[in-house]
Amino acid sequence: MKNICILGATGSIGVSTLDVVARHPDLYKAIALTANKNIDLLYEQCLIHHPEYVVVVDENNARTFSEKIKNSIISDIQVLSGAESLEFVATLDSVHSVMAAIVGAAGLLPSLAAAKAGKIILLANKEALVMSGDIFMQAVSESGAQLLPIDSEHNAIFQCMPAGYKSGMNAKQARRILLTASGGPFREMPVGDMVNVTPDQAVAHPNWDMGRKISVDSATMMNKGLEMIEACILFAMTPDQIQVVIHPQSIIHSMVDYVDGTVLAQMGNPDMRVPIAYSMAWPERFDSGVEPLNIFDVRRMDFEEPNLERFPCLRLAYEAINKGGIMPTVLNAANEIAVDAFLNEKVRFTDIPVIIERCMSKFEVKPAKTLAIVLEADEHARVISKQIIAELNQ
Repeated sequence: MKNICILGATGSIGVSTLDVVARHPDLYKAIALTANKNIDLLYEQCLIHHPEYVVVVDENNARTFSEKIKNSIISDIQVLSGAESLEFVATLDSVHSVMAAIVGAAGLLPSLAAAKAGKIILLANKEALVMSGDIFMQAVSESGAQLLPIDSEHNAIFQCMPAGYKSGMNAKQARRILLTASGGPFREMPVGDMVNVTPDQAVAHPNWDMGRKISVDSATMMNKGLEMIEACILFAMTPDQIQVVIHPQSIIHSMVDYVDGTVLAQMGNPDMRVPIAYSMAWPERFDSGVEPLNIFDVRRMDFEEPNLERFPCLRLAYEAINKGGIMPTVLNAANEIAVDAFLNEKVRFTDIPVIIERCMSKFEVKPAKTLAIVLEADEHARVISKQIIAELNQ
């Protein structure tokens, strides 16, 4: 029996992870679950999985949750609050693996704590690597932690790497990575019409069921930009070795191009339980609950290059990783603020890349040598982004 801590249990990845856990009760026990606001769903999850610990980051919500379980069959669960409690449960001696599924910069510190503690990290939080790539990978190396990517694209790449491959290694036989993208809901919309895109339109992804923030990132293709940066770090490749390929059907989840001309692709139905189950069972495999791919239902697969006029966020991501240092951190922070403003109807969809680019222009490249430097850049970029938004609304 392996104990798993799920950071972000009420998000789409957390829900899918618990579905896989429920299919293998003889192999996995959810020992700690964390959430931010969705305490009703968290309560239902606790009734099923009965973890030892629950972290509700917001203190008021934590008090409400404690009252909710007081006279229930799960009254013995220890309820904690505050961001520091995320690090506590991620580093418990009894925890075997940590599903790092908190969206955004908020997931960095608990994910990094799990790395330093030598846990098996199932990494769904791409921002942790985007913000602190070298620091994070050094922690993994020094502690002996095992890092397994959960993003469907990175998990696909990992599966296509040579036998015995570990994250952070340079596979010399691999010439480049073909990182697939669906193209999101606006792949064919006239560029001039994108100024009128609403939040509801942006979160309606054609293939994947994701949270609102990630869905907007998919619509702008910033999600693919962040994944490109993450792929550079995870697989020790340069940005010019990562080719983004739009593949609307989302059947091929990514490919690895080898020096002998071979291209290996990982295929499957678009369901996050596949990469989750692969990583939980690794180096073996077990049932994910996903319907097998019927290749005859697919009928055709299309591929095209991304249009950077339509998707300027992808261009900005390549600029950030090529500049290096704190620039990916700045990119990520500015994007989080811009997307939040868009979802709250304070800026237009097409303002998102404008805010990010203006914010990036305010920073000089500085090496991201320490976590303090990274966190300072993150905070500063958020302040500047909010100022830019205020200027746009004048």
